[in-house]
Amino acid sequence: MALTAGLWVAGTAASQSQDITIRIGHFPNITHVQALVARDFERRGQNWFTTRLGPDVGIEWYAYNAGPSAMEAIFAGSLDLAYVGPNPALNAYARSAGAEIRIIAGAVAGGSALVVQPGEKLAKPTDFRGRRIGTPQFGNTQDVAARAWLLDGGLLITQAGGDAYVVPTANPEQLSLFKTRQLDAVWTVEPWVSRLEIEAAGKILIEERQAVTTVLVARAAFLLQHRDLVHRFVKAHRELGDWINQHPQEAQAMVREVLKADFRVAMSPELISRAWPRMSITSDITTSALQAYVANAQRVGFLKTIPDLSNLVDRP
Repeated sequence: MALTAGLWVAGTAASQSQDITIRIGHFPNITHVQALVARDFERRGQNWFTTRLGPDVGIEWYAYNAGPSAMEAIFAGSLDLAYVGPNPALNAYARSAGAEIRIIAGAVAGGSALVVQPGEKLAKPTDFRGRRIGTPQFGNTQDVAARAWLLDGGLLITQAGGDAYVVPTANPEQLSLFKTRQLDAVWTVEPWVSRLEIEAAGKILIEERQAVTTVLVARAAFLLQHRDLVHRFVKAHRELGDWINQHPQEAQAMVREVLKADFRVAMSPELISRAWPRMSITSDITTSALQAYVANAQRVGFLKTIPDLSNLVDRP
């Protein structure tokens, strides 16, 4: 399951008879559960989104390791929508002076944590002096959270080093490096949090149950051109979240099946049932909920100035 920082695998393609195709990015993590369940519905011949959007609309899925890569695809015009963490979305919004990205819905809260080596006396930021903390990708939500937490604890943290070392590393590689003790801690998302616990005896130091983990974003030009279509997609996305909340056991089985079939990831029922309660599936999102992420990104140097957020959240 070796991943790179860019595009990993492409999903279902639209037929030539369809008038428009929506290209959607996501990660192969259960914190992107709506995308995974929708893909499994498609595998069963039950297209959740196209059923609600109409026969003239096709869906293509593209999987990425972490948010910054997906945002580059948005900038390149090769994605229309994406499930992504709040920090990459904010960074993309700031980089484009608010011109390229809109957050159109929430998706998941919680499901992220800082996991430390067993038997180590790692309890507060100063304990991490000289230590190495893995994160999924440079500038992603957990990467920013790790840097901000260490900085707030009195350590000097730079993008290249400092008093502790934040090491952007793809999730599967984090697990192997943690097992061999080449990483002292990992700040990541489910199912990797639970895998670190189960497979490497990792201990959770910080659990972010209320944090915004995943949002749904749109390429601004696509939203402007197809606002009614995006509105219908968001409605279907909200209904899918409700269905998942009402059918947790079936949704867990679907996540396991699609990860195995499409991504060659085998996940035991015990693993997913351990990870599931740490997440809250919600389509709600507000600008005020994102303010803390803006402040963290500015403190750790990913945002030079705080951008005007008045156009960031656009619920079509």
